[in-house]
Amino acid sequence: MSEFSDVAIVREANVYFEGKVTSRTIRFPGGESKTLGIMLPGEYSFNTDVAEHMEVLAGDLDIQLPGEASWRTIAGGESFEVPASASFSLRVRAVTDYCCSYLA
Repeated sequence: MSEFSDVAIVREANVYFEGKVTSRTIRFPGGESKTLGIMLPGEYSFNTDVAEHMEVLAGDLDIQLPGEASWRTIAGGESFEVPASASFSLRVRAVTDYCCSYLA
């Protein structure tokens, strides 16, 4: 889906890692939320509260998911999931456009 209809957008940005990772929160009528964002090249670690489905719309990164010793490459058009209450690491190699869905 390249367009979302009938949503509310939180005006204030989510800013992480000194502005190298930013996103905007989108809320849907049924209570679902997503973030749309950009990550600049760098290495980042994130923690989840709820399970997440991350779609890489454009860009190039490596991910190390919880319990995995090796890194996997994810490119534009691919996605991955992270369980709730987990930590994961990213090595972003090119400016990356993403959509993160929060799974209940």
